Amino acid sequence: MLPRSLARVRRVAVGALAASLLTTSLTAFAQNTSPLRVIVANSAGSGIDIAVRAVVPSLAKSLGRPVVIENLPGAGGITATSALIKSAPDGNTIALVSNNHAVNPSVYKKLPYDSLADITPITVVGDTPFVLAVNPTKISAKTAKELQSVLKTKPGTYNYGSSGNGTIIHLAAAMFADAAEVDIKHIPYKGMNAMVADLVGGQTDLAAVAVPVAAPFVRAGTLRAIGVMGKHRVPSLPDVPTIAEQGFPDVDVAGWFAFIGPAKLSAAEVKRLHDGIVAAFNAPDSRDAMSKQENVIHPMSPEASTKFFRAEQERYARLVKKADVKLD
Repeated sequence: MLPRSLARVRRVAVGALAASLLTTSLTAFAQNTSPLRVIVANSAGSGIDIAVRAVVPSLAKSLGRPVVIENLPGAGGITATSALIKSAPDGNTIALVSNNHAVNPSVYKKLPYDSLADITPITVVGDTPFVLAVNPTKISAKTAKELQSVLKTKPGTYNYGSSGNGTIIHLAAAMFADAAEVDIKHIPYKGMNAMVADLVGGQTDLAAVAVPVAAPFVRAGTLRAIGVMGKHRVPSLPDVPTIAEQGFPDVDVAGWFAFIGPAKLSAAEVKRLHDGIVAAFNAPDSRDAMSKQENVIHPMSPEASTKFFRAEQERYARLVKKADVKLD
């Protein structure tokens, strides 16, 4: 038997340990059940917004806490990211951003934050494929090589629309123009809807368009799909080859989306959020929703996401310089 004094010390130590564990558990429980604020850098009803709202029930279940979506569109995602970096790094506020986060440092002379140092990447979730589409009444080409030939025949005559200067839709079309070495005028719009309306109406000749938006028009014959702009063909347009397949291997772009947190988010919080997000997107209902929206889901680890952000920022910097992108 232990001496009475040692037994008392052990009881005190065990009691202190139990109290510490209980406090830790209660703290974790409080964090897990407080609402998770997800700032979305796009307007309500946009593709990214629809995607994240489709997985909210699964996300709430996987994290064991309510999830609240807050749309903060504006300035190509700068408004949303500015709000995120001001939040506490406690795992209660994250943001969903797109390619524009990596593009902005190259198209804006000054940002109110450092796009790499002031955030913590959690996971690049996946992407929405783009298709290069033409108005068939304006351009007769049916393949990427034919389109290149048409555009080279009359340099500076044809035009392409975009959802705005410096947006990923702008840079996607510019990527093809650079790869095909063609001279084509850029017409920026204020948003995807206006751009697509004019493309279908014939006011513009061609554009990069998100597949879910373009597919109905392609099937109706009011747009012609020249090629998918990413690495793989898409289920809704199985007969449309990629631009890379058609002789332009440098054309590889899609609309990716990723979850980020503020700087100095702890490794434990990053892991918890990452695992919860991956589980949510792997849920059967979420997979079905993503498939219907044409989103390709391939979650990256936090480490891989960090490298991806840096590589994308460098890639778009080169493209912005080549395309001589200037803001409105």
